[in-house]
Amino acid sequence: MPIDVNEIRAQFPSLNQRAADGTLPIFLDNPAGTQVPRAVMAAVTEYYMTMNANSGGAFATSRRSDAMAQETRARMADFLNAPSADEIVIGPNMTTLCFNLSRSIAQMLNPGDEIVLTRMDHDANVSPWALIARDYGLSLKWVDMHAADCTLDMGALEAALTERTRLVATVHASNAVGSINPVRQIADMARAAGAWHVVDAVQSAPHVPLDVQAIGCDFLLCSAYKFYGPHLGILWGRSRLLNELPVYKVRPAKDSAPHRWENGTPSFETWNGLSACLDYWAALGERYGDADFPQYSGRRLQFKRAMAAVQDYERELVTALIAGLRSIPGLTIAGITDAERFHQRVPTVAIAKEGRSPDAIAAALAAAHVYVWSGDYYAPEIMQALGRPEGMVRIGIAHYNTLEEIERLLQLLKDL
Repeated sequence: MPIDVNEIRAQFPSLNQRAADGTLPIFLDNPAGTQVPRAVMAAVTEYYMTMNANSGGAFATSRRSDAMAQETRARMADFLNAPSADEIVIGPNMTTLCFNLSRSIAQMLNPGDEIVLTRMDHDANVSPWALIARDYGLSLKWVDMHAADCTLDMGALEAALTERTRLVATVHASNAVGSINPVRQIADMARAAGAWHVVDAVQSAPHVPLDVQAIGCDFLLCSAYKFYGPHLGILWGRSRLLNELPVYKVRPAKDSAPHRWENGTPSFETWNGLSACLDYWAALGERYGDADFPQYSGRRLQFKRAMAAVQDYERELVTALIAGLRSIPGLTIAGITDAERFHQRVPTVAIAKEGRSPDAIAAALAAAHVYVWSGDYYAPEIMQALGRPEGMVRIGIAHYNTLEEIERLLQLLKDL
């Protein structure tokens, strides 16, 4: 059955908190972080009340905390269709995890080895690799995008791969303009060159069914707070690599994956929030999902069905958004605008308007309680490629947004 957005919104308390003038804010800042359902908030409180203890103790609260942590890994493995829960590393955020990964991989590389980056990526999947290239004498190669529709130049990617290529880092879906990269094809190309493939799935995780086995990459990173969970990052990696790569860790810590990658005591209360977030996704699949995924069963099937239902609903909203934006004089949209190609994008849309700076537009919308971002969103390469050094205005749709909210946004932009 189609998503009932009113049922969805009732589960998110922050969506129903009115401003001082009585207006309900419109949250279109979602690519930077989504709102969370009530169950996630309750799970954080539940942890403190029933299992607040460090790991490894013989007493009840520690045992409950450890059981929760293992169950959270299992649920996250199901969300990504990972072969094993032991391939799930949970940390404070994607950026920190990517820096940890880059430091480990750097120790396996030699001067002159090549790393391939793209102009489409968030800097969290750029700087960790650029910095080890600087520190270890590695060679960086850049792959450009087609500015007309903000898609990756696959010919340039193929040309960049050589016998010295050791790592290819690409985004799955652009956090700036929403374009989806053909990550399975890229993974195959990287493997043929003898290189590892690292995928930044932060922006795809809330909108696209993820399956690390189908993608074929070696590492994938995402952020729970971008798909309605607490502030956590997740790293999936192939079991062999997670166990064999050198890591920086304290001596008493376990030396098996995933624990060897998790430095210090985790934020277990937010892990319990992540578990509740994944329950929310499974419930979406059970309530609204009817798509056919014969290769999955159980919770993994519910996750894929949930995402398919969310995709269908969000595509309706982004179709209305882009159609309305295209009717506004002097307004430019970056990326894919052809409705026949919306399967190649997530509902994240970047715009610019003649005569108004991105910051001024965002401020005007904020004054009307419509929340969007302006600037480069930590993706400076893509803004330079588009000739937009001051950035653009980013509108990011989530499955709790409504058509009425899109219409209100469009009217405000017309009034500008």
